[in-house]
Amino acid sequence: MTKDMDGRTFIMNILNGVATGVVVVLIPGALLSEIFKALVGSFPQLTIVLNALTMSNSLMGVVCGISIGLRFGFTPIETFSLGLATHLASGAVIFKNGAMLLKGTGDIINMILTASVGALVILLLSGKLKSFSLLVIPPLLLAVVGVAGLLVYPYVSQITAWVGVGVKQLTVLQPALMSVLLAEVFALMILSPITTVGIALAVSLSGLGSGVANLGICAAGFGYAIMGWKVNPHGTSLAIFMGSPKMALPVLVRNFKTFIPVAANAAILGLLGYFFNVQGTPMSAGFGISGLVGPLNHINLSAGGWNTSNILTALLVYIVAPVGLALVFKYIFTKLIPLVSEKDYQLEI
Repeated sequence: MTKDMDGRTFIMNILNGVATGVVVVLIPGALLSEIFKALVGSFPQLTIVLNALTMSNSLMGVVCGISIGLRFGFTPIETFSLGLATHLASGAVIFKNGAMLLKGTGDIINMILTASVGALVILLLSGKLKSFSLLVIPPLLLAVVGVAGLLVYPYVSQITAWVGVGVKQLTVLQPALMSVLLAEVFALMILSPITTVGIALAVSLSGLGSGVANLGICAAGFGYAIMGWKVNPHGTSLAIFMGSPKMALPVLVRNFKTFIPVAANAAILGLLGYFFNVQGTPMSAGFGISGLVGPLNHINLSAGGWNTSNILTALLVYIVAPVGLALVFKYIFTKLIPLVSEKDYQLEI
């Protein structure tokens, strides 16, 4: 990679930077979005807060780019230039009819690719530009790396479309099998650079399919949080399931075996979702318990609405079962069948 950095360190800097950026951007919405949506009807003035949360999501590219720059120890000029290039290539910035719009979070895969190229360019030029760094790095990264990333964005975003085609095929299977497989797939996707919300919307995942997809995400969130509870700061562990399990991406890449306890958890939650007929919408699928989007939508869509039975079901499948199963599989896979250790789940945030 470079004389002072090997390929593994380079990749982990990129992934850890993305993980930090993702959680910084998504945490405000995860904690506040549903609360303010409920309040805005009575207090319209709170709309400004909802707008701020939406804006936060659309700035994921620049935040991830800056976070990656900090991981590499780049100078402020290099770091902010990398943030601009990454954001341009994210796809969240749309130029239309002479206006610039922000839409969605962008494509994380393209952010990773663009930031990787940008970081490599900075490393290759490190120490060679001296006082000319301010004149060279910002335009080079934005006009060359950022624009190149923007040009390949339509092709890279097709990866998400292909995954969506595969997910859609699962929805025609026998319901119990579909529930298990969708829970597994979404548990894995939420830990990857692929957007679960984008996939759910692309294939119009609703009803039981949406519900079990959310349970798979719960398995990933609670699973990685509980497995790493003793080796990570508690705030980090809470952020994994309250914000986004995607911040555990570096852990998964470093050791794929860390997914085994989560996969076992997701399979059982998928069956529970089928048994209790957990519901959701295309818009709610992909969130899990983040912002209470999953459980609230299940209660609202179930027959009887906010009755005791539906509330208890939501508590069982979204909190009690995933937490209990995570503890059980932690014991099984670290003690009885020691395939992983708690140290494997350590995050560098």
